[in-house]
Amino acid sequence: MTALAGPTADAFWATSLRRWNTVCWVLFAVMAVGLAAIDRPGGSKYAALALLGGVMLSYAVLDRFPHNPVVRPHVYLSVLAVAVGGLAYLRGNYAALFMVTLPHYWMFGRTPRASMGFLGLATAGTLAGSVLRQDGWSVEFFTETLVSTLIVVAVGVLIGLWAHAVVAQSAERARLIVELERTQAKLAEAHQRQGAADERERMARDIHDTLAQGFASIIVLAEAARAGLGTEPVRSAQQLRSIESTARENLAEARALVGSSRLPDRAAAGSLAQMLRRTLDRFAEDTGLAVEAELADPVCDQQTRIALLRCTQESLANVRKHARASTVGVVLVRQAYGVELEITDDGTGFVVEESVGFGLDGMRKRLTELGGRLTVTSSVGDGTRVLASLPLTSPATVESGAGA
Repeated sequence: MTALAGPTADAFWATSLRRWNTVCWVLFAVMAVGLAAIDRPGGSKYAALALLGGVMLSYAVLDRFPHNPVVRPHVYLSVLAVAVGGLAYLRGNYAALFMVTLPHYWMFGRTPRASMGFLGLATAGTLAGSVLRQDGWSVEFFTETLVSTLIVVAVGVLIGLWAHAVVAQSAERARLIVELERTQAKLAEAHQRQGAADERERMARDIHDTLAQGFASIIVLAEAARAGLGTEPVRSAQQLRSIESTARENLAEARALVGSSRLPDRAAAGSLAQMLRRTLDRFAEDTGLAVEAELADPVCDQQTRIALLRCTQESLANVRKHARASTVGVVLVRQAYGVELEITDDGTGFVVEESVGFGLDGMRKRLTELGGRLTVTSSVGDGTRVLASLPLTSPATVESGAGA
């Protein structure tokens, strides 16, 4: 039936109505049989039957069409209030109908104010009908009718207000639960979008640090080899071999990325110092620049090795493309808190604040994810210094070893 707003309130009133329906129809039947078979004939008998029939008809229509906008619960409550007052005037046995239908004022009243209004109308009509039936006030009316009616109404009001408070609280809890579920769904969707964005960013960073750098090296080597074909055939042949080697490495990188691997086995193999040494030797061979390296060999996990290798590759790629340097220095040391990698060059330098490339930002994010940091120091004409610092999650010993 229509009652307080909300699915919880509807469920509450529907359960209550199913219980009271049986009681009400039994009472209606008993009263109808009593009026028709037991009472003596007369106008009051038929008037009482008409009032009772009006209540039964209104209640049946409301029960049959609970969601029809034309069938108003307030119409039934109005008929009920008038019928109770009329029966109190015509007959003396209205109390059963009044008490049994008392919950209907709260079930169909929609709001506490409307419920109390219809209940007050029914009470006033009942008392007025009783006074008119007895031709005025009397001690018997005061002690029996008035007091008992007011007690029943007071109890009904208290129970009704309590029920409305319970239903309102349940409806509020249901609303909060729905809102919480909606918020959780939005949060899960946001987490999913963020996860996808993070994965795209990781893939972009890995592609930039591997495939893009490899292709850039291939282009530079190919240009140099083409330029030296006539004058430096030995040098050009070496550059062609470097192109072939870089292309194979790029192919391995691409297969690893397609297979959702963070790094190909060849790059993850060996210690950090060995990985950096291979990278520096290749850089020196491809560019002809002097590389000065001091590489300690700290024991660290694969993620740390990969992060420092990527920082080295990106820094060397920047030196090749932008620095116009003659010497590159690389220092890897074990500190008390972790490991430090320093890469310097004597090139043209740049204004750090004006750098807009993806490389530095990618290095910085990669280190930040592992709890480290990147410091870049440079100025025009004074070369560049890149310092990568990373903590080690477990105590690491430093194996003796440094290379020039």
